[in-house]
Amino acid sequence: EIADPQKTAFVLRKAWTLYSVTPLYCFRRARLSDYARLLSAFIAAEKQKGLAVEVGVELDIKVALSSLADLRGSELDQAALLVQLSSRSRASSKNSEDKLVWSGWFCSVFGDDLSENVPENFTCLPLFLTHGAESYTSLVGSWFQKTFDCCFRRLAISPLNLSWMVAMWAGYKLDRAASAVELVFSMPRLSQPLDISYAIHPEDAKALWDTVQKTPGEITQGEVDVFMDCLYAHFHRHFKIHLSAAKLVKVSTGIASAHCDGIVKILHSQYLPGVLMLLTELAISQIQ
Repeated sequence: EIADPQKTAFVLRKAWTLYSVTPLYCFRRARLSDYARLLSAFIAAEKQKGLAVEVGVELDIKVALSSLADLRGSELDQAALLVQLSSRSRASSKNSEDKLVWSGWFCSVFGDDLSENVPENFTCLPLFLTHGAESYTSLVGSWFQKTFDCCFRRLAISPLNLSWMVAMWAGYKLDRAASAVELVFSMPRLSQPLDISYAIHPEDAKALWDTVQKTPGEITQGEVDVFMDCLYAHFHRHFKIHLSAAKLVKVSTGIASAHCDGIVKILHSQYLPGVLMLLTELAISQIQ
């Protein structure tokens, strides 16, 4: 379970873009303040087209790096690493608050499959989530890749994994009134783009999943297939459209939403560990 919801509240209700990251080489937690200064200088230099910038001087972009011990699945996982970029306008006073312009965080939630198989000098934080301008994501990613000899890749989510997500999340129990379970499909081979949105009442979706799932707490591919086939059959009965011939591109539930482009929004703190565990697993599978 997530220990302190207040420390992880920044995660909720934001659209996060997903990346997978290979293990960081010679990363040291004790040097976070040094890394922040170096990254700040790197960003300033890139913005000034390569002109040298002295490390530690007052810059328009301020960088903060911090550890988040609450965002991990087990003692074997490394604590999450939060990177925040803030800006201060040249016209504003020294006492004015900095404006947060970009956030990113590395994490591993039950990422034992990767951490158990790497040498001692490597730090495994395979899942990287960003919120903010892509230009800052590119700068931060470049600096980490050069400094820690790692590699970033956008993490797409396949229709198969989206179907797993909607089946799992539809089966979770929510205390408060939840939004509808929604699936968005893209129809292939049409002259004009066409998306189909299919919304199911959350109680109906949970009731269906409860009839499909044989062992509570365990999910099989067969159960996910049966769940999706039942939804397809219901839709075909009413609209005479075979959704199985379309591509599943987005799923939304009261727990979270996910898009095939690798964009996720987490809505419920109680199920944050479960969502991050699944995303960590996807990130590791892309690395391996």
